[in-house]
Amino acid sequence: MSTANRDPRPAAGRAGTKKELPERFKDYRHVWVFIELERGQVHPVSFELLGEGRKLADKLGVELAGIVLGPPGETTHSAVAEAFAHGADLVYCVEAPLFADYRNEPFAKAMTDLVDTHKPEILLLGATTLGRDLAGSVATTLQTGLTADCTELDVDTDGSLAATRPTFGGSLLCTIYTLNYRPQMATVRPRVMPMPQRVDKPVGRVIRHRLSVVEDEIVTKILGFLPDSQAAKANLAYADVVVAGGLGLGAAENLQLVKDLARAIGAEHGCSRPLVQKGWLSADRQIGQTGKTIRPKLYIAAGISGAIQHRVGVEGADLIVAINTDRNAPIFDFAHLGIVTDAIRFLPALTEAFTRRLSPHSRDKLAS
Repeated sequence: MSTANRDPRPAAGRAGTKKELPERFKDYRHVWVFIELERGQVHPVSFELLGEGRKLADKLGVELAGIVLGPPGETTHSAVAEAFAHGADLVYCVEAPLFADYRNEPFAKAMTDLVDTHKPEILLLGATTLGRDLAGSVATTLQTGLTADCTELDVDTDGSLAATRPTFGGSLLCTIYTLNYRPQMATVRPRVMPMPQRVDKPVGRVIRHRLSVVEDEIVTKILGFLPDSQAAKANLAYADVVVAGGLGLGAAENLQLVKDLARAIGAEHGCSRPLVQKGWLSADRQIGQTGKTIRPKLYIAAGISGAIQHRVGVEGADLIVAINTDRNAPIFDFAHLGIVTDAIRFLPALTEAFTRRLSPHSRDKLAS
């Protein structure tokens, strides 16, 4: 859709922004969640966002809709059904062979057409590689605001989306509003929001939309598919138990203590950002706002101070155990259990205790 008729923006800053919506946006309603479907698989962040979208929709008294863009066939129909099972009231579906693989052009065109036709007030996407690429294009085309990598979403007293995210390198949290434009867009990283309970129910109302672009009009072509060579590496985001180390370990070789404990209890191991910067561990093991966001049942942090950048990546854990020599370390402000001691001496003792008490079979059940 052409953007030539859209009004120019006023001066930046909330103080200079009217809280009254322009007339053309007053009929925008409902909360939408993009259901990320790629090569037959729905990304779990889509279901996490449906859970959060349900809360926002209920506060606003509107419907929650899933957006499914996929190729004709069973995988797309299954994605539609799963959207209903995870809380959607209705689904907007665009089926076309062009959606067999992700390309920005057809996906962005379909999404912007849907928004212009059906007018949602909130649009949420996962902060994945695909979601970030699509969100930026859609927000730019629609000339609306986009808050990226949010850690919290809420509705303000005037009905505006309050999107909170870290800023200044993770040292502060700020809440961002899109007051005079619709839709209000936000991306959220995987595992930031809890997974809603799946409830089997019949497929509800599905609104189908025709894609107004054909293959010949798309510049990008898919020549082949190469699986991600990193796919078999660390899966911290979905691990039930995680053990991580920080600068308090003192030296790279002391990370072996973290790995030994993780192995003893059947956990994944990770680290804070400074250790990746020093080259002690690879980036796929980094935990925090600029690394992986995790929601394990148990998180053990050894020698990690707990700056806000790390906090926003782990505070969804069911149980956080912090080990640090500094009793004033920020991590003790949000840990459920704090142990003031030297992790280098404590970790071997803890590993030995677990090894004695846990059989291989019971290790698998530690997080259950």
